Amino acid sequence: MYRHYPIVIHKDSDSDYCVTVPYLPGCITAGGTLEDAQDQAVEAIQCHVEGMLLDGEPISEAKEIAFHQDNPDYADGVRESITIVLPDISEIRVSRPGRIRKFFQWFSQTT
Repeated sequence: MYRHYPIVIHKDSDSDYCVTVPYLPGCITAGGTLEDAQDQAVEAIQCHVEGMLLDGEPISEAKEIAFHQDNPDYADGVRESITIVLPDISEIRVSRPGRIRKFFQWFSQTT
């Protein structure tokens, strides 16, 4: 199962690469290299989505990267798309219905 999220990467001369996920408020991460920042973004998105679902928060549908091109918060950043991959719910056995099952059911319906 795949889900795509636009990200915006900023880099100041004296800092690491900072990654912001516009559709997941508060989902921010960083890395010392561009590749590391992208890897950290995948993990941050997966954890953020799982946490929102566990808290019962709605997950908004992400739009294309171009949607943010006029947003001044992201004007000087590099826009990319990150794909998160989660296992198919049919591959997971959950002994008790609960939050993790709810998460995978939601994810199955949105991919």
